[in-house]
Amino acid sequence: MISWADLATPLASYSFYEICCYAAGISGNLFAFVLFISPIPTFKRIVQNKSTEKFSGLPYLYGLLNCLLCMWYGLPFVSYGIILVVTVNSIGAVFQLTYLVIFIAYADKRTKVKMGGLLIGVLCFFALVAYVSLVFYDHPNRMTLVGYLSAASLVFMSASPLFIIKLVVKTSSVEYMPFSLSLATFLMSISFFAYGLLLHDLFLSIPNGIGTLLGVAQLLVYAYYSQRSRDDRLPLVAQKCFIYWSTHHVSSKVV
Repeated sequence: MISWADLATPLASYSFYEICCYAAGISGNLFAFVLFISPIPTFKRIVQNKSTEKFSGLPYLYGLLNCLLCMWYGLPFVSYGIILVVTVNSIGAVFQLTYLVIFIAYADKRTKVKMGGLLIGVLCFFALVAYVSLVFYDHPNRMTLVGYLSAASLVFMSASPLFIIKLVVKTSSVEYMPFSLSLATFLMSISFFAYGLLLHDLFLSIPNGIGTLLGVAQLLVYAYYSQRSRDDRLPLVAQKCFIYWSTHHVSSKVV
């Protein structure tokens, strides 16, 4: 297993297996970082307009809870110390918390109270999980408990693209499904799926395997509906070109 102690090991002494593990984990971290920074344009708009408009803060609450649980699972006194799971989720938790603070700061009074209460609830729930797992469970059972909780939160987060897919199918438009984010989600999921397989960790491989399948579905839906949108626009473009050609061709004859 790759743990915190491996940081002090010279690179030349790593086996091919360990290099593959690190490659998969680091790739997952990089693709996750792309997802973490993706809401920045939204929050720049919120700050500029000094209003949250019709944006929802709930995805960032779910994201914060997911990052906290997965970070806790990766720590050495919970599992066997999975450093690349800890790093990505620590960074993710900072991003999600920052987004939530900005959202609450610019929300209306009613939403401010609601989101503030939910944020306190998420932090209290995580504190309860941390306390119970440390005080009432030994190391193997602690790993199982937190592993199930983190896997459940990952599956829940992995299912979020289903709402986007439903919207794309309903509107027959990929306007609300940016290709770069869909690709980054798929690449992150498959990287951590490989990482979990290499570490023989079902709490990593199963939820990220589900995320990989949903990522493939999202890319297929994008490919189908983006092509369909182009095909639908072609007759209109051709008609405009024909009208333009006919008008100019006729006018040239008249002259």
